[in-house]
This record gives sequence, C-alpha cells and structure tokens, in this order.
Amino acid sequence: QVQLVESRGGLVQPGGSLRLSCAVSGSIFSINAMGWYRQAPGKQRELVSTITSAGDTNYADSVKGRFTISRDTAKNTVYLQMNSLKPEDTAVYYCNANIRPRLLELFRTYWGQGTQVTVSS
Repeated sequence: QVQLVESRGGLVQPGGSLRLSCAVSGSIFSINAMGWYRQAPGKQRELVSTITSAGDTNYADSVKGRFTISRDTAKNTVYLQMNSLKPEDTAVYYCNANIRPRLLELFRTYWGQGTQVTVSS
C-alpha cells in the first residue's frame, strides 16, 4: 500500500512564504518523477512543478522565480518552497509521484490527499 502524506498548509499573508512537504511510504521499489499540482475553487487542477529522479525541474510560468521544488531521495520526500506568495496562489495543493511499488509491477501515479494553502491579508 503506497501512501503520500502531505504536510499541513495554512494561511499566509501576501508576500509571505510557506514550505510544503510530501512523504511517500509503503511498498516502494522505485520512484520516478514527483510533483505538485493545485486546484483553486471553480478551476481545474493545474501543474505547479515537477522534479525527475535525476533532479530536473519544471515550473508553471505563474510560479517561476517564486517556488522551488526539491526532493530527498533517501527520505522519499518532495518539497515545495513557496516564496512571495500571492492571493492567486490560494488553492488546494496536491503532491503526486510516479511509483513502481514492486519490481514486477508497472509505474503508477499516486496522489496525496491535498492541503489547503490560503494567501490573504
């Protein structure tokens, strides 16, 4: 059983910072790419950032220069450092990971439960 457990989000003032983490636990043979998505009220879920097993990163244009994704391979954990937060960053943030649970199984995508981030004064 694979689980992705995200840290608690929170309420942050505009211009503030917040760091999210997402730890993968359970049956894990290999983890490929990991990433963060978000969904604001009334909108579709959108990509925020991804990071490959080699450490290559990708960001949505809206967060470039403000957000930084990283991962700790030994801890099976991905982080999202969010700086200079704006009200439009308000959303439920979801982590995901492409995981092969066992050697003879295929890679599958798993999702965290989501954590609310609210940027407001």
